[in-house]
Amino acid sequence: QVQLVESGGGLVQAGGSLRLTCAASGRTVSLYGMAWFRQAPGKEREFVARITWSTGSTYYADSVKGRFTISRDNAQTTVLLQMNNLNPEDTAVYYCAARTTYVLFPARSDAYPYWGQGTQVTVSS
Repeated sequence: QVQLVESGGGLVQAGGSLRLTCAASGRTVSLYGMAWFRQAPGKEREFVARITWSTGSTYYADSVKGRFTISRDNAQTTVLLQMNNLNPEDTAVYYCAARTTYVLFPARSDAYPYWGQGTQVTVSS
């Protein structure tokens, strides 16, 4: 089992920045990949960014590419999401997710069996 706890959400004006943190605990030695998803009111949960734990390779949704950066701290088994140049369309609950195996489609939410509780990000115009 892997437990995930997110922090760092809040209210920010358009054009501002926030940094989200996801702390993993439990069987972290088994981590294969971690990701961030988000869900806005009335919308489906969508992929934001992912990172492969061993190599550090990253992949982003087109909507956040160039503005968001995902990174990891192996020693602390923590994943960060640096969000810059935020706009109101980024308003959502952001979720951290983890998987311990290789999957064919790592941008799908059903590829991740472990989830955090979510943290609210609100961007005002």
